[in-house]
Amino acid sequence: MVTQPLTLSTSEVIYPDSDGQPMANNTEQFRWILVIQQNLDWLFADKPDVFVAGDLFWYPIEGKNYIVNAPDVMVVFGRPKSKRGSYLQWQENNIAPQVVFEILSPSNSQTEMERKLIFYERHGVEEYYIYNPQNNQLRGWLKTEDGLDVISEIENWVSPRLGIKFDLSGEELQIYRPDGHKFSSYLEISQLLEQEKQHAEQAETALAAERRKTQLLAEKLKALGVNPDELE
Repeated sequence: MVTQPLTLSTSEVIYPDSDGQPMANNTEQFRWILVIQQNLDWLFADKPDVFVAGDLFWYPIEGKNYIVNAPDVMVVFGRPKSKRGSYLQWQENNIAPQVVFEILSPSNSQTEMERKLIFYERHGVEEYYIYNPQNNQLRGWLKTEDGLDVISEIENWVSPRLGIKFDLSGEELQIYRPDGHKFSSYLEISQLLEQEKQHAEQAETALAAERRKTQLLAEKLKALGVNPDELE
């Protein structure tokens, strides 16, 4: 008996939100994913139509759940910030992520990365960056009429879409916002906030001491029969 393969309508196709694999394979890869994703989210915090995500499944074609990728970080201009289980492009005005980042780990094979490059080129990515924390190597591709072309001079490169600058002169990649401030980790930001809090508390303590000193002086003047208000 010959049976025909089961054909599902597009409304019946399931698009999984996860493949059961971890987001990162080591602490360095995880740290860099968070640094880039969180700082880009911060950079575009006041832009309601810029969506930034990390390790989110992207399905570019309706009905084809086998065509999927999960960039370590992706940025989509023209789509609202909101919670998503995955990025279903046909439900997003068919807008593809314009910028994607991948952070390499030792488990990433050359074949895997070549396959990702083909995927991103085929489905409309404008800027693609790969960073290897192990050897501090950054590679980038920019969309042209012929597809994604290698950015030959990546040192001090400024992303056309994001406006951020990449600096490879030190021991590890430094990324700078358009205002010149460096991308910081959550720990660095927390430490900076704690320092600012301590400075504010110290200033408040100094101000309270000065007020107390002024009050004591006024009391002494009154004890001598002098009205402090008449001295102003």
